Amino acid sequence: MCKGLASLPTCCLERYMKLHANTYMADVWGFGLQDMEDGTATLSLCVCVAKELKARLGSILQKPNWNLHCCKIGKNKPSLEECLRWKESFEKLLSSKYGLCAFTAFLVSEFSEENIAFYFACEDYRNTKSLAKLPAKAQKIYDEFICSDAPREINIDHETRDITKANMLVPSPSCFDLAQHKIYMLMAKDCYPRFLRSPAYRDLVSQAKPSTKKPWQEKKA
Repeated sequence: MCKGLASLPTCCLERYMKLHANTYMADVWGFGLQDMEDGTATLSLCVCVAKELKARLGSILQKPNWNLHCCKIGKNKPSLEECLRWKESFEKLLSSKYGLCAFTAFLVSEFSEENIAFYFACEDYRNTKSLAKLPAKAQKIYDEFICSDAPREINIDHETRDITKANMLVPSPSCFDLAQHKIYMLMAKDCYPRFLRSPAYRDLVSQAKPSTKKPWQEKKA
């Protein structure tokens, strides 16, 4: 967490967290904490998300390249066509900024947002142009997601963990490739199908409006 937040009294930090949780929920799902208190939000959509945001917002804010602001849909909602395209493949879901946002919020509700955070941390790491920066960046990823006491430890088998640990001796752009592939397949085969069956996705589809763009414009977007 940044020094400014870390220096705040607990009561102030709780108010800060609640404010950002409310903004995040309203932007992504279309309801906020007030809707929960009033009973107007669908229970299946909000209980787990609100609980998880309250518990983990501070931890997520610790990582500068991956925080709740990266996942805000804002006022522009995905079209019906785009929502339906997410069902075609996991790749199409991740390539859509709205799809990635909705999927990340779903993972937060399932206590597994570390999977998508690790995946994109590896993407960023692999694209690092300066080889001199690789050791430090590799160590941060390893400490955050892979070591035994990692705050957001990912679920990988012992063999993959050992191979990744060995790769850390001489970090290369590909040292996390195996672990990243394992997590990608976990999300594609397990999390992604559950997301498509979730009330959250069904509600997004039911509330989405058909696009007013021409087919070729829709593809460009």
